[in-house]
Amino acid sequence: MQKFKKYKENLSLDYYDGQTFVKSYDTHVAMIDGDKLIQLGWWSVTTQKHINYASKELNLTLVKSN
Repeated sequence: MQKFKKYKENLSLDYYDGQTFVKSYDTHVAMIDGDKLIQLGWWSVTTQKHINYASKELNLTLVKSN
């Protein structure tokens, strides 16, 4: 499991079933798909900060799902 520089206690990449996910605390909150980071739902302010940070650090375009 890869950790990020900032938020290293609560933000990581997780690999499951051939997919790569951004994990905030114990929850998969976004999934990497090519050059995109697909957000999986709506989250708290703190979790949204994690998602935004991961997108920027990984140089991925954030796509918010409906």
